[in-house]
Amino acid sequence: MWERAPPAKGKRSLPAGSQSPLYSRPSKSLSGILPGGQRHPFAGKARSYKPLPPTAVLSSRAMSYPTPAGPVDRELIINKSRFIAWLRPVQDRDQAQVVLEQARARYPDASHHCHAWLIGDPQSGQGAMNDDGEPSGTAGKPIFNVIQHKGVGDVMVVVSRYFGGVKLGAGGLVRAYAGAAEAVLSAMRVTEQIPEQTLTLQLGFADEQPLRHWCDQHGARLEEIQYSQHVTARVTAPEQYLDDLWAFCAANGILLGAGEEFEYLG
Repeated sequence: MWERAPPAKGKRSLPAGSQSPLYSRPSKSLSGILPGGQRHPFAGKARSYKPLPPTAVLSSRAMSYPTPAGPVDRELIINKSRFIAWLRPVQDRDQAQVVLEQARARYPDASHHCHAWLIGDPQSGQGAMNDDGEPSGTAGKPIFNVIQHKGVGDVMVVVSRYFGGVKLGAGGLVRAYAGAAEAVLSAMRVTEQIPEQTLTLQLGFADEQPLRHWCDQHGARLEEIQYSQHVTARVTAPEQYLDDLWAFCAANGILLGAGEEFEYLG
């Protein structure tokens, strides 16, 4: 049985046309006056504001689920055939393809490089499988079935086979590839993904240090910061602290938005 590792943080792009719950709040206009009668630092530079598009939240992962904590390799010998199983954490199809190419390069003389991957929540994510020349349904599908049974997402499993001269038959191949996948998946450690969202903030220079302090206190990351007439920061924060971030922005007159569109939250 796999072991559980400390939590990790992850993010994923919002599907096109989807709407983040973060923007279900009513739109407000920037009057230029903050609570307490102070003038907003960007007053006069902004017009009225409308609800922001989903791109304002650059990425989101709505639910947590187990993912591999790191790579695992295992090898089995079955009726003189050598089965080498690779497990790698992946975030998308492109990363899965890179892992496949690495396996092919590592074992160029292997007879087959069969694989399966599952991206996202194991209950609703996207997946693929490939038999790579083995009889249809005898390699990729058994690997994929084991991945699903383990209930893990963001994973790629490649099983490279060196033919040993003894034919295994359809049933034997299914058992062999499933066994190789079981061996590598049972040895993995898993980590729980923490749901996060990445947002763009616009703030005054005096608010940068308080923002950094807020990030330190709430497990958030300052991904990028740019300086011009004001400070533009890209912050990734755990979803459980988004209400706190809203309150912090409102209290400090910080704008939240995407591109050139920003919303005053006070």
